Amino acid sequence: MLPRHMQRLGRDWIAHLNSSQVFTSNGPVSTCMRWAGHYPRASFPLPVPVDFSANWRFPPFFGPWRQFQNFNWQLDNFAQSSCFHLPNPSMKSEGEEPLTKKRRLSGQHDTPAPEEETNFANQKEASCLSVAQNKKSDSSKKGTIKRHWEYFCQHSKTMKIFENKEIDQSNRESEAKFDFTVMSYNILSQNLLEDNSHLYKHCRQRLLIWTYRFPNILQEIKQLDADVLCLQEVQEDHYRKEIKSSLESLGYHCEYKMRTGRKPDGCAICFKTSKFSLISSNPVEFFRRDIPLLDRDNVGLVLLLQPKFQCKTNAAICIANTHLLYNPRRGDIKLTQLAMLLAEIASVAPQKDGTFCPIIICGDFNSVPGSPLYRFIKEGKLNYEGLAIGKVSGQEQFPRGQRILSIPIWPKKLGISQSCVYEIKQQQKEENAGEKMEEAKLNDTKEIVRTSEKLSSKLRHHFKLSSVYSHYFPETGMPEVTTCHSRSAVTVDYIFYSAANDDDATQPGAVDSFRGGLKLLGRLALLTEKDLWSVNGLPNENNSSDHLPLLAEFRLIER
Repeated sequence: MLPRHMQRLGRDWIAHLNSSQVFTSNGPVSTCMRWAGHYPRASFPLPVPVDFSANWRFPPFFGPWRQFQNFNWQLDNFAQSSCFHLPNPSMKSEGEEPLTKKRRLSGQHDTPAPEEETNFANQKEASCLSVAQNKKSDSSKKGTIKRHWEYFCQHSKTMKIFENKEIDQSNRESEAKFDFTVMSYNILSQNLLEDNSHLYKHCRQRLLIWTYRFPNILQEIKQLDADVLCLQEVQEDHYRKEIKSSLESLGYHCEYKMRTGRKPDGCAICFKTSKFSLISSNPVEFFRRDIPLLDRDNVGLVLLLQPKFQCKTNAAICIANTHLLYNPRRGDIKLTQLAMLLAEIASVAPQKDGTFCPIIICGDFNSVPGSPLYRFIKEGKLNYEGLAIGKVSGQEQFPRGQRILSIPIWPKKLGISQSCVYEIKQQQKEENAGEKMEEAKLNDTKEIVRTSEKLSSKLRHHFKLSSVYSHYFPETGMPEVTTCHSRSAVTVDYIFYSAANDDDATQPGAVDSFRGGLKLLGRLALLTEKDLWSVNGLPNENNSSDHLPLLAEFRLIER
């Protein structure tokens, strides 16, 4: 006959256990032992605080519970003072977030969920599931969430002008079209991942190593098959050793700009040589040794590409990529970096007739939708008088940096006007346009302009830009999310483009300084925070960055 404490153990064996129950060795077996055989070893979210040396298993005389012997529990360095918490029984896989997070995301209060009130019979049945059944169930829940294409044109993805020979010739002559896709993707530098490990506490360690992550990232790029890639956080040694060669094998030409200083990552723009040829590559360094404001090592990259198709005139497309400063409390630096990027675009994008070629700006802007920086990009103007420096990017609900932006934000020696153009090049442009004035009068005019700019708190740019994404789901009003980790889930990544006049996304009142433009044909839909936590956030087993790739299809229209 079994001892009394063994009988009590048998009664406790099938009892429902919760996450607050503790398995410990310093109390009687009858009161401390709570076991559920359906918990896989890998599902423990909390580290064991001590080491265990003995390979400890249940003795073979535990007849009624022999099915659990095959579960292969091995506890090393078992100590008298050891103690660890068992996970919540509702967490059946690492791909599911805790119930508290589920309730928060769904707007529920902390009341018992229906599954927590499961009757005793169901609990007993669940506890007797085999390991093989659980692994099969886990694997079915860990798949990537499918993202669907949202089309705005019925011919999108199926009819390209250079491939379809049945298009009416008269239409070809009146309006030349060229369809192509653009991706913006922050692939998460391994160095930054390791320096900010607190953001990835929800991830299993093996999912965070580069040898696991890179094949996933490359496979994602292959599947989405964009014609132009704008990548951020591209680590220099990884780019040199494997990223560049891997993308070249897929038919891409790659241009790369590493951050200045000791920062080992940068931005890359890669394009398919079957669709484009390179006209010019223009890197932008935001660090300026002689300007204290610009002491950060962020960079940008601006390419001018020539589409490979037949049209009446030589069309060109300007592609820009950047990763602005993260610091939520330094809105002055963010705006200045953005102005420097726009000034470079303004110097690259002009055409012979004085208009701008179509422009696409991709990147991680570290600013949320509706923030002053975001509105400046879309509306082309911003009056920052009285604006707190910590509110520029909208990253914090209650920003700590309440210092007001200075007027002007950046010093005159930067050489960029409040209109976000290089001042010297702007003067040369005016001279080439035939504006002739007497030297004394011209100097007086310049002085008046510079004085007025010093006093002005209004920024502006001459690009008519729209956002590919709407940032909220119209059916539910839930926000779209482009990045998700242990600390936050927000939108900070964007694809902006110069919309054609007939495009639905054209901004009213924008300066009409483009010939033709770009028509948005479709986009790869984004996800909600709840969607992402259903696969354990980012990164996860299938998505190896903490950002989602953004993807859009455009049609170049030349009139």
